[in-house]
Amino acid sequence: MVNVTVSWIGALVGLALAIILILRKLNPVYSLLLGTIVGAIIGGANLVQTVNIVVAGTQSVMGTVVRVLAAGVLAGVMMESGAANTIAKTIVNKLGEGLAIFSLALSTMIITAVGVFIPVAVLIVAPIALEVGSRMKISKLALLVALSGGGKAGNIISPNPNTIAAARGFHLQLSSVMVADFVPALFGLAMAVLLATVLKNHGDIASMADVEANQDTGATPDPDNLPSFRSAIVAPLVAVILLLINPIGSILHIAVLQKFQVDAMYILPLAGVLGMFAMHQGRQILAYTKSGMDRMTDVVLILIGAGAIGGLITASTLPAMIVHLIKISGISGTFLAPIAGILMAAATASTSTGVILATGSFGKAILAFGTAPLAAAVMVHTGATVIDHLPQGNYFHVTANAMNMDLKARMKSVPYETAVGLTMTIVGTLMYGFLL
Repeated sequence: MVNVTVSWIGALVGLALAIILILRKLNPVYSLLLGTIVGAIIGGANLVQTVNIVVAGTQSVMGTVVRVLAAGVLAGVMMESGAANTIAKTIVNKLGEGLAIFSLALSTMIITAVGVFIPVAVLIVAPIALEVGSRMKISKLALLVALSGGGKAGNIISPNPNTIAAARGFHLQLSSVMVADFVPALFGLAMAVLLATVLKNHGDIASMADVEANQDTGATPDPDNLPSFRSAIVAPLVAVILLLINPIGSILHIAVLQKFQVDAMYILPLAGVLGMFAMHQGRQILAYTKSGMDRMTDVVLILIGAGAIGGLITASTLPAMIVHLIKISGISGTFLAPIAGILMAAATASTSTGVILATGSFGKAILAFGTAPLAAAVMVHTGATVIDHLPQGNYFHVTANAMNMDLKARMKSVPYETAVGLTMTIVGTLMYGFLL
């Protein structure tokens, strides 16, 4: 239990130092921990109190850590089995080339929505997009906007670490946040398709050389070993159905369904294992779960670092100071939630880290304005998608390689990706901050 109050100046210095160090390419975990220590000492804490602040902050994110690790089972199954590839190919083939841009954006949205990380989702759909684009003479800029925009839309309705962090940051059920983000996600998808359609003749046109370059990276799995669509859809379908039972019961006032309060910690691994058996991949359970755990390790470490900096800010007078400044400025306190999400994700170039920092650092200040927890979660979460694709993050470079684009060409898509995230943020803020 932390029994010291740190100066708001120390908290600001610690947060600023952590962000600067991240931008300077120091490991994000060490950046966050170092920022916490320096900020606590500058803010007036002694060495023992500083340790207590770090420990209390990291303990506060353990619930999120457990759920993120559980989500790794589903993510590992979907990625390693080829199930995500099968789903993407099926969607594009069924909708046909006449709806190519829509089908590509929708594919990435769905792949991300079922628990695959957004960079991996883009990697999965990119070979299909380049092949379709080379046949239909669509620019790589348009294809990337469709994939990235669709991925952003899927990312806010998925059982991914960012959604888990948004839910746990405001003590909500994961399914509640996923359902609440659905309408903003649809608007994001629509904006991505609209922008990509407008841009389809702008920039370099996709060619077979781009397809071959993508294959050389090993991004395309062996098509002969992909599971059938029926078996591939089992894992995400089970996860979605089980996660939605309680929210549907609450909406329809069905007591039996309302009593079904099974946490995502149980649901996501169960869905992954059932999907594995449906694809006759039961023997791969060790390999798939290991892969999922490996993919979640970096996220968990960042969670711990973000928990520490969140503990510093919680123990400081900064939240009270922010509330005071917003009140005397006359600005609606509702805007603190999306602004916090936008700024933290922009600083770290990561949706997950942005959400973690925004909820941990400014969660109490946001709720102090009377903002409902669900509204706060939606606004922070959608806000974190606005500028999370900047060059200091790995998403920028992973997607550039996937589309065979150089730095200059990749930068051209940044404003359009921002427009997609901003659309979702505006819709989320209007819906939950002012209308509902």
